[in-house]
Order: sequence, then structure tokens, then C-alpha cells
Amino acid sequence: GVEPRVVAYLTDTPTAAEIDRVLGLLGKEPREVMRTKEAAYKEAGLDDPSLSRTALIDAMVAHPILIERPIVIRKDRAALGRPPENVLPLLD
Repeated sequence: GVEPRVVAYLTDTPTAAEIDRVLGLLGKEPREVMRTKEAAYKEAGLDDPSLSRTALIDAMVAHPILIERPIVIRKDRAALGRPPENVLPLLD
């Protein structure tokens, strides 16, 4: 009974502030929601452990394909939908 608002993040790329907010809702750091097997991850040298949180978020803005999905947000909570069962607590 919940009508979702789907964000086409590849064409409507979130800002750094939006990504930072979602990371806060998820309680995760950037690498925890990055698709590390994407070519863009390796090509951009993002496997460098010395990169700052800000640098990683900026890379997510520059290369939104790196953002793991789906991310479901409801009110002030969020969940990464892999596996899909992670989303169930948001639907209470």
C-alpha cells in the first residue's frame, strides 16, 4: 500500500549532501554502499584506503553507477535492498 517515488539516479544524480544524508540514514560509510566491482571503481583508483570519506562521496556523484541499489528511504530511516528482506522493517 506504499506508493514509491523512484529516483533514476543515473540521470538524476544525487548531490554529495544527499548521498551524505542517505549514508547517515543507513548508518554506513561510502565504501559499504559502493559497487566495488564496477570498472569505474578501479579506473578511478577508489580502492586506495587513504581516500577520505568526502573523496569517496564525490566519486559517487561523479560516477553514480557506483552506488549500490536499491536504497529504500521511508521517513527518517533507510535500508539497502540487498537482500530485499532488509527493506521489510521500513514497511511497518
